[in-house]
Amino acid sequence: MQDASKLAAEVASRDPAVGLRAVAALRRLLEQLEVLQVANARDRQWSWRDIADALGVSKQAVHKKHAGGVLRRGG
Repeated sequence: MQDASKLAAEVASRDPAVGLRAVAALRRLLEQLEVLQVANARDRQWSWRDIADALGVSKQAVHKKHAGGVLRRGG
């Protein structure tokens, strides 16, 4: 995984190949961080509503996206 600060700098590149690769890598990083933090919140007994509010999405959206992974972990 690339360094986030390096990716952030590459996003501003005038070379579209560099910039778009950086955008894709940042998107993957953000998805991984979201999964990690949703699991962290559920481990601390946060409700799906609390998580959804923190992420700025609907309860249904966050539950649909993350409930399977959290339930498979036993949470």
